[in-house]
Amino acid sequence: MIMFVIFGATGKVGKATATKLRAEGVPVRAALRDPAKAAPLAAIGCEIAIAEIGDVDAMADAMRDATAVQLICPIDPRAADAGGHMLQSIERMAEAIDAARPPRVLAISDYGAHLAIDTGITSMFRAMEGRFQQCSAGMIFLRSAEHMENWARYLKIAGETGVMPSMHLPLIRPFPTVSAADIGGMAAELLLADEGHGPSPRIVHGEGPREYTAVEIAVALGQLLTRSVVARELPRADWQATLMRAGLSESYADLIVRLNDVHNKGMIGAEAGVGELRHGRTDISAALERFRP
Repeated sequence: MIMFVIFGATGKVGKATATKLRAEGVPVRAALRDPAKAAPLAAIGCEIAIAEIGDVDAMADAMRDATAVQLICPIDPRAADAGGHMLQSIERMAEAIDAARPPRVLAISDYGAHLAIDTGITSMFRAMEGRFQQCSAGMIFLRSAEHMENWARYLKIAGETGVMPSMHLPLIRPFPTVSAADIGGMAAELLLADEGHGPSPRIVHGEGPREYTAVEIAVALGQLLTRSVVARELPRADWQATLMRAGLSESYADLIVRLNDVHNKGMIGAEAGVGELRHGRTDISAALERFRP
């Protein structure tokens, strides 16, 4: 029997994957941490399983009889040791894979996961890929560019001041970004293609229809707010404190700072000559539209 098991199915990526799979008429088991969030997924015909990422037995049970499993590592931006928390989750997920032995696993990874240097939070995804390759399942790593939706966090300050602060420097440098919904759709296509019999791991890179600059993203925010918005460089010395004022733990803020240092060197992109590159269709304005005040 066919059964696709989607962990993190209430998140932007997981929900998009589950929705597309159900639209294709295939069975989906949505694995959730919070039963209170099950109703929308049950309404589209998903079977519901409750499993905390740290509970190996519950995760393995949710994977039972799976044709394929989609996994995404949870990130707690308020964790005292954000990196350690992610590494622990990665280990628990790997243990569940080995216990349940699904034939295929698709893991949502990150642009830059191939880099052996310190890339902050992206180094956690490099660790995930390395650990998952030790598992018995056929692996697909869908490496995602930065999510367009993340820029919605600047709507409030842009609306109040007409300024969008940016850690992407210089402001005119284009960089890859993608809608989370498009990544979820790509994942569904990969799961449905049943191409798990080729070399493992299969590497797929996902980004939007084109690259954007911080200047262009500020314009998109302005269109949403119906006012003029300009991008402004956030001084490097202010990054950590700014992130922590936004509610991130010191540990998580440090991971983001280190990632942006590498990003601004132009090193975070699809791995040259490896795997394949897929482009989503959603542009930045469409991705931000649902956040319209």
